[in-house]
Amino acid sequence: MSDKLVRAVAKNGEVRIIAAITTELVNEAVAMHKCAPTAAAAYGRMLTAGALMGAMLKGEKDSLTLKINGGGIANGITITSYADAHVKGFIGNPNADLPLNSKGKLDVSGIIGKQGSLNVIRDMGLREPYVGQVPIYTGEIGDDIAYYYTVSEQTPSAVGLGVLVDTDLSIKAAGGFVIQMMPGADELAADLITYRLQEIPSITELISKGMSISEILEFIFEGMDLKIFEDSLVPTYKCDCSRERVERAFMSISLKDLTEIYEEGKDEEMVCNFCNKKYVFTHEDIGSLIEKKKEINK
Repeated sequence: MSDKLVRAVAKNGEVRIIAAITTELVNEAVAMHKCAPTAAAAYGRMLTAGALMGAMLKGEKDSLTLKINGGGIANGITITSYADAHVKGFIGNPNADLPLNSKGKLDVSGIIGKQGSLNVIRDMGLREPYVGQVPIYTGEIGDDIAYYYTVSEQTPSAVGLGVLVDTDLSIKAAGGFVIQMMPGADELAADLITYRLQEIPSITELISKGMSISEILEFIFEGMDLKIFEDSLVPTYKCDCSRERVERAFMSISLKDLTEIYEEGKDEEMVCNFCNKKYVFTHEDIGSLIEKKKEINK
């Protein structure tokens, strides 16, 4: 089933839903970062969450950065997302892996840890970005994002995120949803949705059966006046790094440090955290950057 993100409402607009299949996106990113199984599950959940939350942004140029670090062996995960549902991100330790947890599942909370925070940073082009932060609730990521929305934004929410890692370390299924109750929503509707989410199979199981994201929502919200909007998006992994950007980062180094690098007489390699692309700056390139910096500093 191809990746797709949809928006919907239910119960006459009292319930807002955003949901996606992200299997291809997560597969690409996990392969790029050479993730171990548990790292792949954690990283994939964060990428899926990023795509869902990014698609809630209002402005085309707005961006959202999602960070979680609970002191576990994953060494934190950072995701940046945009309104068109494209994302990029990295996991501090792609080799993070643990034995299966007591439920026989990949131990995502174990590698994330619980002694830290979930941060949500929205950059909407204003002087200062909006920064929200909550302590880690369970480390399972979906629970933590639901806790963030409920506590920090006063919007009761249910968040489901799933990544099914195959035996060859490829991603068999990935996807998720954010379900939010609007102000004044019927409490009975919230109870019914909670009950249904507890009773239904996981989202990865439904995706593995070949169900589309629309069919999954129709299954969850049967008899609840579900309306799926037609403006669907395709969540994708896209890094916007370039040699020019890396050069600017190089130029931000002090002239003294840049000169020391030059005097070592070696080439310098810079690697993008988001896509692992390598940029090589030769001894001559570094010399040119020093000259540029001297001109700027005049």
